[in-house]
Amino acid sequence: MTIDLSMPGSSGLLDAAGGRKHMNFFSNSYVLALTGAAGIGGFLFGYDTGVISGALLYIRDEFPAVKDNYFLQETIVSMALVGAMLGAAGGGWINDTYGRRKSTLVADVLFALGSLVMCASRGPNMLILGRLLVGLGVGIASVTAPVYIAEAAPSEIRGGLVSTNVLMITGGQFFSYLINLGFTEVPGTWRWMLGVAAVPAVVQFVLMLFLPESPRWLYWKDEKAKAISVLEKIYDSDRLEEEVELLASSSMHEFQSGCTGSYLDIFKSKELRLAFYAGAGLQAFQQFTGINTVMYYSPTIVQMAGFTSNRLALLLSLVVAGMNAAGTIVGIYLIDRCGRRRLALTSLSGVVVSLVILAMAFILQSSSSFCLNTLNSTCQGALGWFAVAGLALYIAFFSPGMGPVPWAVNSEIYPEAYRGMCGGMSATVNWVSNLIVAQTFLSIVGWVGTGLTFLIIAGIAVLAFIFVAFYVPETKGLSFEQVELLWKERAGGNQGSYQSLSVAAA
Repeated sequence: MTIDLSMPGSSGLLDAAGGRKHMNFFSNSYVLALTGAAGIGGFLFGYDTGVISGALLYIRDEFPAVKDNYFLQETIVSMALVGAMLGAAGGGWINDTYGRRKSTLVADVLFALGSLVMCASRGPNMLILGRLLVGLGVGIASVTAPVYIAEAAPSEIRGGLVSTNVLMITGGQFFSYLINLGFTEVPGTWRWMLGVAAVPAVVQFVLMLFLPESPRWLYWKDEKAKAISVLEKIYDSDRLEEEVELLASSSMHEFQSGCTGSYLDIFKSKELRLAFYAGAGLQAFQQFTGINTVMYYSPTIVQMAGFTSNRLALLLSLVVAGMNAAGTIVGIYLIDRCGRRRLALTSLSGVVVSLVILAMAFILQSSSSFCLNTLNSTCQGALGWFAVAGLALYIAFFSPGMGPVPWAVNSEIYPEAYRGMCGGMSATVNWVSNLIVAQTFLSIVGWVGTGLTFLIIAGIAVLAFIFVAFYVPETKGLSFEQVELLWKERAGGNQGSYQSLSVAAA
């Protein structure tokens, strides 16, 4: 089987002579508005996972039971991750059953309710409940926003638009650090830090009341007139006809196949299994290659490198968060030009190098024979800055590639009937991996040392490179229908036609 990229739905891959207008990132304000509104969920995702690092300092001061109980502190922090795992697992079903728009509204209610519960907390138990509610919202949003954006986006700019949601996540993390600094001298410090997240949740809720459901979900649910009405605001008349033909063809195929969207189908069907393993593998490797180790523990890592000042550690951590957001902007520019696979491979190559630099800085710093005693302090200081440079290099390589690519790929590699379910399961893998990394990093450091810990993470990054190189296909510029055919080919063992598709797409 071969796939003709000039077929309807190739979404602008033909030149002007071919008669199709190529859409660029800023050419349709309606699509950008949908993306921006959906991206508020990503912002809340980033804010609520980042703000607790600063708020916890003041929570410990107010509640003596928390101050001397490390387990309680860990529970307050990690309960949002537990909620996110549950929210992501159930969010896929909510997406496929009730739609992307209603799923977003549910997430907003959970965000706002959780923020207000935390703000009004009179003890650690209420804080834990609030963190759980916020985590549920984070989990649902992590599934819903990428899918909602992807299903409204023209295929030639789909990667960049989905990556905008990742920019909102990293922007939310950066903003949370600014809020932490801004409210340090305000009465009720931590209550403001945690409660302010209710504001963007309410804003998104109101916006979503006036925005449409995903056109693909509407068509799949046999609300064709509503779906076409949305598509008319995205495409010109010629392109609209092609997109509707593709939707009709895809819907007919799923109807004839009896696609009911069962979780068991994902493991019964080889093509669905292959797609899910690729998506879930990317999500797992995103976490196990260390990004949230860096984001959660960057002040600690900086202090491990020899910079004992809390203020300097926090300032350098703010720089790290800023670099993460800036790198995501680079990823938005590159993902639809270079492709998902190439961007991920380049990103992982740089991640390996930077992790080795980090590891060597810590290994040499801990070696008493490396620096002469007379120059020991100067040498240690130089190695400390060497470690900080490795940390900065890590963010510079990770953020444009392995930051947005897993979310972009997972928003486009599943058939319509399973997009919510598979996306939810894959996001759950991300959150489980996130929790494992967050709960084990400091323990592993205490067991084998900081340098060797980063070498272990570098080894995982090498495995991630091999996984992407051999298992993850290129989906740049392909319609959802073409991606579905790609997995059918792989499941049938017809690698030759897949090769021609990948070359054409690149």
